[in-house]
Amino acid sequence: MRNRVVLVILAVLLGAVALAQDLKPIELPKPDTSGGKPLMQALKNRHSDREFSADTIPLPVLSNLLWAGCGINRPDGKRTAPSAMNWQEIDVYVATAHGLYLYDPAKNILQPILSDDIREKTGMQPFVKEVPVNLVYVADMAKASKGSEDGKVMYTAADAAFVSENVYLFCASEGLATVVRGSFDRDVLSKIMKLRPDQKIILTQSIGYPKK
Repeated sequence: MRNRVVLVILAVLLGAVALAQDLKPIELPKPDTSGGKPLMQALKNRHSDREFSADTIPLPVLSNLLWAGCGINRPDGKRTAPSAMNWQEIDVYVATAHGLYLYDPAKNILQPILSDDIREKTGMQPFVKEVPVNLVYVADMAKASKGSEDGKVMYTAADAAFVSENVYLFCASEGLATVVRGSFDRDVLSKIMKLRPDQKIILTQSIGYPKK
């Protein structure tokens, strides 16, 4: 009986591993950096939404959104969002119905992390489990090599906020709905995402089209 239980557990684990391996990297289209509304109009339109339609976000729009948030905009590899001491410690995870991905700005690729739909765990509000995209902003504290602990907390929070505001402005320009959130169970979400102890979730942000 015990051997049978062990075999069942192994089968489940191997099945989960195989499922995760089936999740392939997603090559994003090259971001279009020439369009969008004028800055002052985007600022005027910027606001938080908590009602979303079920419409998915096309890959070209998602590519533009992620580039606006923290994409590379200079030959030296620096980003659209400022970063304290150029740590570039904020990683953007993308939670969708198909799985969890990590945005790789250098390659413009979504790297697969989990095949599970973890959107429900990215917040306390009921809409998070249905909104097409939830971004999770994670500070890799291993890259924050200088300063006091209080300073690191302050700077990483500011850096995540810069990325979030870039996303807000893109959404205002593109006609997308979004809201940034700090209400979620960090311990639970960190375990689900298999983060290291020195990776800290700062904020999450929901993005979709406005509810019709």
